[in-house]
Amino acid sequence: MANMHKHPVRGLRGIDDALWTAFDHATKEAGSDRSATLKAYMEWYVRRDGAVAPERPPAQ
Repeated sequence: MANMHKHPVRGLRGIDDALWTAFDHATKEAGSDRSATLKAYMEWYVRRDGAVAPERPPAQ
Protein backbone atom coordinates (compact mmCIF):
# COMPACT_ATOMS: atom_id res chain seq x y z
CA MET A 1 0.00 0.00 0.00
CA ALA A 2 1.40 3.36 -1.02
CA ASN A 3 0.32 5.34 2.05
CA MET A 4 1.40 2.89 4.74
CA HIS A 5 4.04 4.22 7.11
CA LYS A 6 6.57 2.07 8.94
CA HIS A 7 5.63 3.80 12.21
CA PRO A 8 2.33 5.35 13.34
CA VAL A 9 1.99 9.03 12.51
CA ARG A 10 1.63 11.17 15.64
CA GLY A 11 0.13 14.65 15.42
CA LEU A 12 1.19 17.73 17.35
CA ARG A 13 -1.25 20.57 17.91
CA GLY A 14 -0.69 24.19 18.77
CA ILE A 15 2.68 24.58 17.05
CA ASP A 16 2.73 27.61 14.79
CA ASP A 17 4.32 27.49 11.34
CA ALA A 18 7.24 29.76 12.28
CA LEU A 19 8.25 27.51 15.20
CA TRP A 20 7.87 24.34 13.09
CA THR A 21 10.04 25.82 10.33
CA ALA A 22 12.69 27.10 12.77
CA PHE A 23 12.79 23.67 14.45
CA ASP A 24 13.19 22.00 11.05
CA HIS A 25 16.14 24.26 10.17
CA ALA A 26 17.76 23.78 13.59
CA THR A 27 17.51 19.98 13.50
CA LYS A 28 18.94 19.87 9.97
CA GLU A 29 21.80 22.14 11.07
CA ALA A 30 22.49 19.68 13.88
CA GLY A 31 22.56 16.79 11.37
CA SER A 32 19.23 15.31 12.43
CA ASP A 33 15.53 15.72 11.67
CA ARG A 34 12.43 16.71 13.60
CA SER A 35 11.25 13.17 14.31
CA ALA A 36 14.59 11.91 15.60
CA THR A 37 15.12 14.99 17.76
CA LEU A 38 11.60 14.88 19.24
CA LYS A 39 11.97 11.15 19.95
CA ALA A 40 15.34 11.68 21.66
CA TYR A 41 13.92 14.52 23.75
CA MET A 42 10.89 12.46 24.81
CA GLU A 43 13.08 9.48 25.77
CA TRP A 44 15.29 11.80 27.86
CA TYR A 45 12.24 13.54 29.38
CA VAL A 46 10.71 10.29 30.65
CA ARG A 47 14.14 9.10 31.85
CA ARG A 48 14.53 6.05 29.64
CA ASP A 49 17.73 4.16 30.42
CA GLY A 50 20.64 5.56 28.44
CA ALA A 51 18.70 8.48 27.00
CA VAL A 52 20.46 11.83 26.69
CA ALA A 53 19.03 15.23 25.85
CA PRO A 54 19.50 16.09 22.17
CA GLU A 55 22.25 18.56 21.27
CA ARG A 56 21.15 22.09 20.48
CA PRO A 57 22.69 23.96 17.57
CA PRO A 58 24.87 26.93 18.48
CA ALA A 59 23.14 30.29 18.91
CA GLN A 60 23.26 32.50 15.85
